[in-house]
Amino acid sequence: MTAAGHDRGVGKGVDQPSTADAPADSPYSGNQNGGRGSAITDSASKDHPVGTESKLTRRLGVAALVAMAATLFFGLIVSGPEVYQRDAARLFYVHLPSVAVAYSGFTITLIGSVLYLMKKSIFWDLVAGAAAEIGVIFTAFVLITGMLWGKPTWGVYWQWSPRLTSTAVMFVMYIGYLAVRNLELPAEVRSQRAAVLGVINIANVFVVHFSIQWWRGLHQGQTLGVDTQLDGMMLFSLFLGMVAFMTTGAWLLVHRFRLGWLQHQQSKMLLETAIAERNAEAKTATAYGQGA
Repeated sequence: MTAAGHDRGVGKGVDQPSTADAPADSPYSGNQNGGRGSAITDSASKDHPVGTESKLTRRLGVAALVAMAATLFFGLIVSGPEVYQRDAARLFYVHLPSVAVAYSGFTITLIGSVLYLMKKSIFWDLVAGAAAEIGVIFTAFVLITGMLWGKPTWGVYWQWSPRLTSTAVMFVMYIGYLAVRNLELPAEVRSQRAAVLGVINIANVFVVHFSIQWWRGLHQGQTLGVDTQLDGMMLFSLFLGMVAFMTTGAWLLVHRFRLGWLQHQQSKMLLETAIAERNAEAKTATAYGQGA
């Protein structure tokens, strides 16, 4: 995802001073820490991230690791094989949670896109883009685990059934969304077009979810529901998988958003520096002409 370079900010402290106008000892001058300051870290203030790590991400990371380890233990060792699909069904503990993260990511993209169109806020633009990237990653994981599960179950890795086909289309549509975010266009135009696409694309998410009810295919019906056939330990292992993958998705989302914000601030600083340099050159040329 390419960070958009809007002039609009997220609360206070967004419009940072140019490095050309900053005092030598200013946090924006790049001369701190023995001259080792970077455009990214120097452009951040106490109100905004100076890196992708935070207390929240550390806690989410630890929680994700613990939950993932528990999922592997209960899913591979404690929980027994399924009656008909045997050990192949263990992929279920990572396949369905991946679906949940992908759906969540694309839903956040929808929310961020709508709010960006309403408020023109770079915050929501970056949230939408970050969530779409997470959704695409986990959709790819859904397709891979689905094919690995399909081979022993159906005898083939892929069938153009409604669920599989609509999932592949969803994957391509959000790849297209990310491609729009990287177009060589003015930042506001690019973000607006991506936001419109983020709203449109959600329709196919509903098609994917309800495809097994609307059309017949090889894919099994709804797994979770009032009449679920999962026993206690299988259901518990699935619950752990949901917690592990949703926590991992949240961890990735926070990191990606913070990275996008830093990229936005860096791009803004470079633009301000370039403008200040052009202004200084113009003043120098004017002074030289007057002196001549």
